[in-house]
Amino acid sequence: MAHKRKDVLSSGSSPAKQQLASVASLPYPSLSCSPLKAPSIQQPSQLLTFSYNSNHVLEFNDSALRYYVEPPRGADLGFHYEKSIMRPAERGRLDALLAALSRFKNALRASSSSRSAVNIPDVNVICWRGVMTKILAAPYEETDSLELNVMLINGTFYFEEHLSDAKLEEKNAATPRNRLLSYYGYAFESYCTTSQPGGHHDVPLDSQDFPGWGGDVNTNIQWCSVVKTKLADRRVVMGGEVDCVRGTYYGKTDNYVELKTSLSLRNSSDEARFEKKLLKFYLQSFLLGVPEIVVGFRTPSGHLTALQSFRTMEIPRLVRGKPGAWDPSICLEWGDRFLAFLQSTIQSSSGREVWRVSFKPRVGITVVILNEAEVAEVVNGEERVGFLPRWYWEESTTVDCDPGTQSHVTSMTQTNTGPPSGWRI
Repeated sequence: MAHKRKDVLSSGSSPAKQQLASVASLPYPSLSCSPLKAPSIQQPSQLLTFSYNSNHVLEFNDSALRYYVEPPRGADLGFHYEKSIMRPAERGRLDALLAALSRFKNALRASSSSRSAVNIPDVNVICWRGVMTKILAAPYEETDSLELNVMLINGTFYFEEHLSDAKLEEKNAATPRNRLLSYYGYAFESYCTTSQPGGHHDVPLDSQDFPGWGGDVNTNIQWCSVVKTKLADRRVVMGGEVDCVRGTYYGKTDNYVELKTSLSLRNSSDEARFEKKLLKFYLQSFLLGVPEIVVGFRTPSGHLTALQSFRTMEIPRLVRGKPGAWDPSICLEWGDRFLAFLQSTIQSSSGREVWRVSFKPRVGITVVILNEAEVAEVVNGEERVGFLPRWYWEESTTVDCDPGTQSHVTSMTQTNTGPPSGWRI
């Protein structure tokens, strides 16, 4: 179905002003009919990893890497809730991902005689994995709306989830019960992970710790992977948090593990709700190349009752043919059509413009360019062009810039270990 565009300015207005008042729309696909041929998606390949420390400071090392270990049955997922450090919700900036990508490109330039090997226009999309998950799952979303900020520089789209001050305040004003439910997931990660490979729990720092407890929760600490993939013919670079690895870490995604919690399944209605949740479980892991998802089932009071391991690639078969089942081919076809729609709708001559893409459940999306006041809200008084950090924007818009002049990223990073061998965007 062709997209619609509604222009509310007169034909005598300038092109820039016409674009300001122009709204383009694209409906979601029908969920009752699978595409004849789903677009291909390339197996994600890891470029590099990075960590956030206990103060959420970016470090280019694997200090936050955790290893999977079997959690104890009956574990209390509310344990040490009062000692947890929970980072508040914040704007979904791309800064760390862009710093990692810039570091990678500079290292690749230093080791390659061909600077064209890392030409940024060859990448069509840069975003966090969570954003791409929401985009692909949008046709099946029934309640939650989504807004993205979008910028286009030299053929590369940048996506950032838009969270207004009011939305952030709402997220950070969760009820005590909802905060505890959120904590259960983080506590499950603590029980399931250790700081050393080998499958053994860390020695408790406190004799009062619950058996198998891996340490008090601090959501500032994260270990993240940056991968490249392709959806149809569009190259995508994404970053996302990885919960842990199973066994020894070899620098690839082959033994990554995603950890999830869910209420124990008591009846067919519970099973149907869980199978619906599996869509986002699947997309989230598939996009980052995570092959295994371990789900901890819990009681309403937060005690672990059972574990189940799912192979990511096998999840679609578990729901296929059931009433109301989701179809990953619909998600991929939608993602391909969404990106094609943006490419045909959004044009940028300066690389400074910001567009807002709004996702309305059960309807579709609209795209509109932001005015100066709306862009100022996105900038939020920070050193940015749109939502991109100014240093990165200048780096990306400077033609044939000298890598040696890009001191900002160099100062942020530690010892340069060089890029993975053989990678080309």
